[in-house]
Amino acid sequence: MKNPFSLSGKTILVTGASSGIGRGIAIACAGMGAQVVLTARNRERLQETLSMMEGKGHVIIPADLTEPAERLALVEQLPILNGVVQCAGVGSRVPCKGLEREDITSVMQPNMEAPMLLQSDLLMAKKIKKEASIVYITSAAATMPAVGNAVYSASKAAMIAYAKCLALELAPRQIRVNCISPTMVMTDLALVGATQEQLDEAEKAYPLGRYGRPEDIANLAVYLLSDASQWMTGSNLEITGGALVL
Repeated sequence: MKNPFSLSGKTILVTGASSGIGRGIAIACAGMGAQVVLTARNRERLQETLSMMEGKGHVIIPADLTEPAERLALVEQLPILNGVVQCAGVGSRVPCKGLEREDITSVMQPNMEAPMLLQSDLLMAKKIKKEASIVYITSAAATMPAVGNAVYSASKAAMIAYAKCLALELAPRQIRVNCISPTMVMTDLALVGATQEQLDEAEKAYPLGRYGRPEDIANLAVYLLSDASQWMTGSNLEITGGALVL
């Protein structure tokens, strides 16, 4: 019997693959048989990810997706893709009262503008195969307010809305578009604007007793990239450990 969760024969692009959730997804995709194209800004950290992956044929293409020339150079080097997972992004903790233009730009550019423009470039270059799957790593912060989280939350809410529109536009080609919205996942990003003591205290509110791990998100991404999710598009899947707040 064919395994519907297998990614064998599929080529997957993972952005933000040098650490955290992106790294976890790249490792999981390779473990399920995919050939993975890894991109992020730091070549050495991408090499670290590659060293953790099973299989052969994986490719590293360093790029800063906020830079148009680097983004286009990445697209030009890509093979035809069966899947795309956009993980690259930054965190932010700035109270609304103190917001300045730079605070907004520094989050919206990597979290919203760059993934939207990369997607446009991929489609214009015809790099997305029919019946492919596109996954955006967004955040439960889009609907769970937290002090200081306004710009980050807004960037993720924007991507969820964008993905739902993209899903409609790509449906005639059977290309699926979905989002994964975690609450807290223990990565370097979790430490932005918070102490370890604060994180430890907040973790006690999680019904399953812990924050998420990159592999928790990676397993859900594998499902969305696989043929097992052929009838799922335009969805935003929250994965929260049962938490009702961030």
